[in-house]
Order: sequence, then structure tokens, then C-alpha cells
Amino acid sequence: MALDAATLALTAAELKTRLLDAKIAKIFEPTRDELLITLRTRTETLPLLLSARSGSARVCFTAESFENPETPPSFCMLMRKHLMGGRVLDVRMEPGDRIVYFDFQCVNEMGDLVHNTLCAELMGRYSNLVLVQNGRIIDALKRVDFEDSQVRQLLPGLPYTIPPKPSRPDFLAVSSASLVAAACEKDLPVADALGKTVAGVGPVVTREAAWRAFGETTLTACQLNEEQKRSLITAIDGIKAEYDAGGSPASVLTPEGKPIEFTFFRPQQYGVSFMIKEWPSFSALLEGYYSDKDRAERLRTKSKELHKAVRNMYDRAVRKQAARKEELRTAGKSEKLRLYGELLSANLYQIKKGMNEVTVQNWYDEGREVTIPLDLRYSPAQNAQIYFKNYKKKQTAARMLVELLDAGEKEIAYLETVLYEVEAATGEAALNEIRAELKSQGYLKYYKQRDKKQKPADFWRFISSDGFEILVGRNNVQNERLTLHTARGKDLWFHTKEAPGSHVVVMSEGNDIPDTTKEEAAQLAVLYSSQAKGVKVAVDYTEVKNIRKTGDLKPGMVLYDHYETAYITPDPALAEKLAKKK
Repeated sequence: MALDAATLALTAAELKTRLLDAKIAKIFEPTRDELLITLRTRTETLPLLLSARSGSARVCFTAESFENPETPPSFCMLMRKHLMGGRVLDVRMEPGDRIVYFDFQCVNEMGDLVHNTLCAELMGRYSNLVLVQNGRIIDALKRVDFEDSQVRQLLPGLPYTIPPKPSRPDFLAVSSASLVAAACEKDLPVADALGKTVAGVGPVVTREAAWRAFGETTLTACQLNEEQKRSLITAIDGIKAEYDAGGSPASVLTPEGKPIEFTFFRPQQYGVSFMIKEWPSFSALLEGYYSDKDRAERLRTKSKELHKAVRNMYDRAVRKQAARKEELRTAGKSEKLRLYGELLSANLYQIKKGMNEVTVQNWYDEGREVTIPLDLRYSPAQNAQIYFKNYKKKQTAARMLVELLDAGEKEIAYLETVLYEVEAATGEAALNEIRAELKSQGYLKYYKQRDKKQKPADFWRFISSDGFEILVGRNNVQNERLTLHTARGKDLWFHTKEAPGSHVVVMSEGNDIPDTTKEEAAQLAVLYSSQAKGVKVAVDYTEVKNIRKTGDLKPGMVLYDHYETAYITPDPALAEKLAKKK
């Protein structure tokens, strides 16, 4: 569901109540489609999120913590220049349209008071944030030039104009009787006819009006009699009355708990199979409805470039390995070269220079004849030496290929673990650690001036039912630090068998580890691996003293022996249950 103008107007009124006279303390741009403004009043600090992301555009207060880029984007710097320290004068709506204006009193570079307006245009894929002063655009989050639109441009210095409005009347601005009269001219189902007649509300509102008037029906608008028209007018008046009273923010959830709709009243059209959740405010409604979706989208956006780079490295390593295997298969035929060299050397007396082939007996094959190609440019003896030389080359290549194939298998296994880490990363800090690891291994370029050394993140920490601390590595570098430097001899180490995943260690403190803790640690090893959705997943475990590492192994790769294997079906709720509270 997209945010409609009616719900947005109630949200804006709610924001105005709390934001008037608040001052801007901080401005961040967590992603290219979002702006986070922290405002302070005399009694509270209010983080305001303005999202221009297609599919989840909104303005609301947020309790979510964001990871901001190390270098602020240019639009963020411009917002800081013109708005920092500004005081909120007003929060207002464009009537019947999905635009919210935030008016600020600010001080410019000359020390003069100026009025700046941040326009939040929340119109689906055309959503945008535009900063305006004295009717002219200072800049826009998404600039629109003449190639993008012939109707309306959003470029610095141009006058700010609102988007063209639909010709349909606003649902809230005209009488219910005139709306019904216009809708009844259309040969469409009642809800669809209302939707084609009015603007400012979404389909959930028009469906609700039809439901309250007639229940579930197949009536078309042009078929309605006078009594049915009066029922529809009464239903629309009832919805408008709820709006005028301030609305009741509510969302609709499927029987599985998935949110599918929200609006400014408690809808009746969904029956008893769906759940209706009421919210304390419109801001909380929008934040709750969109937060999970946006969190996943933010991470997907940030990890997309890194995931693509690692995927290309992995695919290249797989192709290279396949080519080496084919080359090794070809090198396996080198015995024929040695045979030809020996047979030519034994039959030099019957070969003359200038022959392009010779047929001799092969004493290795019961005297059967074999035809050997010859190079016309060389003597018989030279042809024999060429065959011996090529045979030695193939033998040397075969030995090298065996070593390269072994290194290639290790590289593919390593890149598989990195791919899993990128897909499982929980934020920008985790992605930065993976980038640093790839740079240290030579997979990504290292720029000394640009790359800042960052403080390493802590392990994931859990407490077992028996009170033992369980540590889980977040990435290959952490896995290595945990297993080879943090854990000690009798601590118990867990890892999914032959699958990318985190190292998991139960810190024994010299005590015997109960079976319940072993089971929980094995569960965590599966949950923090590529097999998290598997069934009967094999998990190897052994004491840390049985683990070793050789110099040719990539980060996070270890060797171990004297181990046992458990078969685990993961319980997704376990990690939250055992998570160590800070």
C-alpha cells in the first residue's frame, strides 16, 4: 500500500504538534533515498525520518538506529549548510496532494535570518526531497532535468512548482453526495468507480465505503438505486467523520502476521480471518509498517556492489578451475609423446628426412603397427627429440596443475565463505570488515589515503542454558581470531561440515561441557551458516587443541582431527533466546 494524501495529512498534523519550535541538531543521509534529521525541543529529542524510496516513501519519527556512511553525501552536506541550527516554524500539507512542507527559520552565511522549506514529495517512484528558499530551488535529492521531464524540472536555481494535480476532486474536499453522483455515471464495480472519481485516498478507502454500504457485492455503480446511493453516502460520511475526529491508525495483518495494508480508520472489509492492529500514532504506524522492509532494502543496497564483486571473483575461480582440469586431462595423454620418441629413436635407420609420417611396429602393443606424424623441417633424430621435449613439458605441467588445482579448490572454498558473509552481513560495519579482509588478501585494491583502519567488531555472544559462554565469529577474520587466539585447549569448537559458516566456540573455563550446551552450540553453528534452512545438517566439533593452521590457508580456514559429528535441525528462535544481554 502506498501512503495516500489523507493519511499523510493526519501524519503531518501529528508531526506539527510535536515539532513546532524544535531545533535541528543533526542531519544524516543513511542511504541515497533517506534523510534523518534529529530535532530537539525543551523536553525531548526527536529523530525524523524522511524517506523518498519508491514503495516506502514517508515522513515519520523513528526509533531505528542507522549506520551512516563515513563520508557524508553531497546532498547531506548541503542540508547541513542550509538547515543546521534551524528552528521549525511550521509543518503543512499541500491540500489533496502527497507533499509535506517543513518550514525552518535558519541563519545564512552572512548571519541573516532566512526561511528555508524542505518539501517532502511522497509520490511513489517520483518521491523526492527538495530544499527551497524564497520560491527557488536550492537543490533536490533527485535532480530532474529536461531529459527526465518536459513538464517539471527540479534543478538548483529554478522556481519551485508543485506537480500537476489530477483532475479528479479530493475525497475530503467535496460532498459525499456529489462523489456518489459522479461515481454512479460509471459502469464499474462500486469501489472501482469511486476510485476513478476521487483523488487523495487509496483503494482501501473506496473498498471500505462500498463494504460498509453493501457488504460483499458485485453491484456496479450505475446500477445503484436511490436507497443504495443513500447507503453509500452514509458510509462515506462515516469515513470522513472518523478522519475529522483525528483518525485511528490501523494496519491489516494476514493470519501469518504479515502486514498488507494500513489506513486512518479501523477497516471492516477484511472479515475475521485477518488481524487488525491499532497503533498509538500515525508515525508509529508508518515506522512499524515499513521498517523491516526498509532495513532489508538498505542492507541490500549497501551490499549489492560488494556481493557482485565477490560473485565475479568466485565465478572466475570456478571457470579457471574447470580449465585447469581440462588441461590436466589433456596432459594425461603425454605418454603417447614418450612412446613416439622411443619408437622413432629405435627406427631412425628406416626414416628419411622429408617424410611427413612413418609407420613402425609398437613393441609395447604386441607388435601392432603405429603411424607417427613427422615434421618435414627436421631430421628423424630431431623429430624424436621434439617428442621427448614435449613429453617432459606435459609432465612438468601436470605436476604444476595438480598443485594449482589444490590451490584452486581452497580459493573456491574461501570465496564461498566470503559470499556467505556478504549475504549474512548485518550492517555497514560488517561489510567494511569483509572489504578489509579482501584487501588484505589482494582481491580488492587498497588505497592507503582513503581506507581508514576501523575498530574490529566484537563476536556474537550467547549464554547456554547451563551458563557457558558461546562465542560466534562474524566473518573469516573474526573466525580466525576466535579459534586461534581467543579460545584455549579444552574449549569446544563447532563448524558446519563442508559448508560456509561461522566458527562457534564454547568457552569451557576448564570445566566439562554438558550435552545441552553442546547441542545449543551446534544449533548456533547451523544458524550462522549457509545451511541455516537445512534439515539434519552435519556439524563437526572438537577441542580447540586439535585445530591447526598452515601458511597456505586463507583467513578462517583451518585443519582439524579427532572430531565428532552431530546432525542438527536448526531452531530459528534459539539465537534470540540465548543472546547475551548487554
